[in-house]
Amino acid sequence: METLSKSFPPGIGYYKLMSTKDRLDEATGQVKHTLIEAFILVFIVVLLFLQDFRSTIIPAIAVPVAIIGTFFFLMVLGFTINILTLFALVLAIGIVVDDAIVVVEAVHSKMEGTNLTGREATHSAMSEITGAVISITLVMSAVFIPIGFMSGAAGIFYKQFAYTLAIAIIISAVNALTLTPALCALFLKNTHAEGHHSGANGNVGFGKRFTTAFNVGFNSMTNRYIKGIVFLINRKWLATSLVIITIVVAAVAMYRTPKSFVPLEDDGFFVYSLSMPPGTGLSTTTEVAQKINNVLKEIEAIEENTSITGFNMLNNSASSAYGTGFIKLKSKDKRGEIKDIDQIMQVVDSKLSEIKEGSVYTFRQPPVDGYGSSNGAEIVLQDLRSQSPQKLVAQADSLIYALMGIPDVQMAYTTFRADYPQLELEVNEDKAKQLGVSISGLLRTIQTYFSGDQSQDFIRFGKFYRVNIKADGIFRMDEQAFKDIFVKNIHGQMVAANTLVSLHKVYGPEAVSRYNMFNALTINITPKPGVSNGQLMQSVEYILDNRLPSDFKYEWTGLSLEEKSTGNQAILILGLCLLFVYLLLSAQYESYLLPLAVLLSIPTGVIGAFLGIMAVGLDNNIYVQVGIIMLIGLLAKNAILIVEFAVQRRRAGFSIVKSAIDGAQSRLRPIIMTSLAFIAGMIPLVLSAGSTAVGNKSISVSTATGMLTGVILGIFVIPLLYIVFQFLQDKLSGKKQVV
Repeated sequence: METLSKSFPPGIGYYKLMSTKDRLDEATGQVKHTLIEAFILVFIVVLLFLQDFRSTIIPAIAVPVAIIGTFFFLMVLGFTINILTLFALVLAIGIVVDDAIVVVEAVHSKMEGTNLTGREATHSAMSEITGAVISITLVMSAVFIPIGFMSGAAGIFYKQFAYTLAIAIIISAVNALTLTPALCALFLKNTHAEGHHSGANGNVGFGKRFTTAFNVGFNSMTNRYIKGIVFLINRKWLATSLVIITIVVAAVAMYRTPKSFVPLEDDGFFVYSLSMPPGTGLSTTTEVAQKINNVLKEIEAIEENTSITGFNMLNNSASSAYGTGFIKLKSKDKRGEIKDIDQIMQVVDSKLSEIKEGSVYTFRQPPVDGYGSSNGAEIVLQDLRSQSPQKLVAQADSLIYALMGIPDVQMAYTTFRADYPQLELEVNEDKAKQLGVSISGLLRTIQTYFSGDQSQDFIRFGKFYRVNIKADGIFRMDEQAFKDIFVKNIHGQMVAANTLVSLHKVYGPEAVSRYNMFNALTINITPKPGVSNGQLMQSVEYILDNRLPSDFKYEWTGLSLEEKSTGNQAILILGLCLLFVYLLLSAQYESYLLPLAVLLSIPTGVIGAFLGIMAVGLDNNIYVQVGIIMLIGLLAKNAILIVEFAVQRRRAGFSIVKSAIDGAQSRLRPIIMTSLAFIAGMIPLVLSAGSTAVGNKSISVSTATGMLTGVILGIFVIPLLYIVFQFLQDKLSGKKQVV
């Protein structure tokens, strides 16, 4: 456009009201900044726990290695760098360091209080944690495998996001089993054995005092934690009750959370539709549209607006009685007192309600391009008995009246009308046969005269020409034009068309639409601010199921149809994710019972995820669902760290309780470290703004709060679950009980 504008005539220019590229560039830029901020926060958390710059560098190296490797495989899979893949990479920062942290922390634990060198400590640590790292990687990857079975728009969202994460996780695991141990053996020194001191003449620096105080506090917390574990072991009924309550509350929270498909973002753009009385000329519609534009110019938050008359955007039809306007808002910091787009639309609705010449509806575009014409819900009302269009409209008006009485509905409307003045043409078939005139030839001639026909094409002088035949405008203005239309009969004679047809003034629709071969119309339903699309659809279904006669039916269309089908898929995919995790752990532990110690700890995080999004007013949308699937893997990872160590201790001959306590104590630090690193990586997304803020918050709040409750509750529940299921496993296998 910039190049073309140079050849525009004087006084002609252009202005971009909406550009998908601009929104994508803004969102991509925000995610890039978030990527850097997340990396810095994760680095600080790791440094806080490891308290050694050399040790912190090793997990930090895992981040660029995993991300660069992920880009390579994204190219191989044909994915693009878009908002979804960048989201996944931001989340991956807090995940890909996990395996490296586990390795480095295990090496530190081996060197603490011993004379082992870095190489010896690394060898000893890897013999203990290699199985756990492999299990974690398999589980984290397995939760994303069922996503490949999803179809439709939801499948595209899920696949790009989930596969990007899965690739990053696999690369980080390979890194943790190869590069990280090598770096530990090279870089790490046993400062505990060497007895390094900070400062001269006994002076101790702030950093040393801080780390000492941190370690003392953490050790004190660990001791209290072990006492809490022992307390719960002695009162297993309390721990069992906690698990049951957690599962029930998580299920209730999941059910009660409002549902939607893709969250609606504030992209600073919305549309209005102008509907004039039937038969209104284009010039009158244009005058009213200009009047609307003048009103909009007075609103401070609006940067620019324009309109197109003769076009109905809601059903993509041409009509002189309709107009469509496009409104671009200023950036949020320049909108004045009212900054929220929904509140600005309410102000616009109030101003435009003063326009008496026609009806004006404002709406936002759907969050996914190509799925419907507006935000909210869309239904197609179908006439199963092919009755008159007037009866279809009457039924639609009755339903709209009922829908407007629902508290969740802000506006319900249809652009389909059956009261346009028309001329109905009736052919005298008997007379046409007597005169030897073909009915089809007569109708084709009339159609060509009034609406035109592309009769033929030809090529001449190397150019392609298209021939269109149609009467000039002044000769087809009214019914008198039929006197000038003639049609040839079978005898080669010309017969006047007005002797074969009669015209009757009637009222009907400008265009008849069909759906599933039935006469149909579309009803658009906009929810009130704060009402999710899932809540709206549930309320609408209740009204339609109870009020719609048997000779009519309705179906969801657009994004509503996708949301309806996705809801059923999401439940199936969640179940498959848990099944894959269970089967993998069953093979790993050679037991059908021990994996339940991992799976039953997952609700401790799911409850936090749903309570978190409910607390900040978010819906259970596709971003939250992807986050929950990822959270399953992260929570399973924490449980695996404890259970894997406890299983090793049990195989070494220790009692079940001793094994559980040792596993909880030795893996508490890496669990808290990796979990806090992940939560820190989510903070920039939680605080983000812009055109993708709702999506950012949906996935970050759900995963961060889920991880928080999963750690706080899980570290107490997991050892207890291990004791229960290890006891049952030993009893079923006939092994001697050493509790």
